[in-house]
Amino acid sequence: MANQNAKGIKRLINACIFSVAGFKATWTHEEAFRQEVIIFVVSTPIALWLGETTIEKLLLIGSVVLIMLVELLNSAVEAVVDRVGFEHHELSGRAKDIGSAAVMMSLAWAAVTWTLILI
Repeated sequence: MANQNAKGIKRLINACIFSVAGFKATWTHEEAFRQEVIIFVVSTPIALWLGETTIEKLLLIGSVVLIMLVELLNSAVEAVVDRVGFEHHELSGRAKDIGSAAVMMSLAWAAVTWTLILI
């Protein structure tokens, strides 16, 4: 658990350490996140090449970053639900389904963004 008494630069350093641990855990345990990182690595140079303006480039790259952000949050929800228990519960299933729906919406947003900009 985080040191609640840390202040100033120590708190910022701790936050960075915990964030890196979160990225590592997600990379290790979530195949979807690994796939989305690969999509990001492949799509970023394409976005820089195909985007005509800075705004277009930011929208193309940002839409893929949004997918990864939502996946991180979805993974956090799933981890908490699994921590509580693996037995089927309606609310646990609902929480996981809502997280999955959020990821799907971010994927749809990215697809629409890329389609409209590239057309």
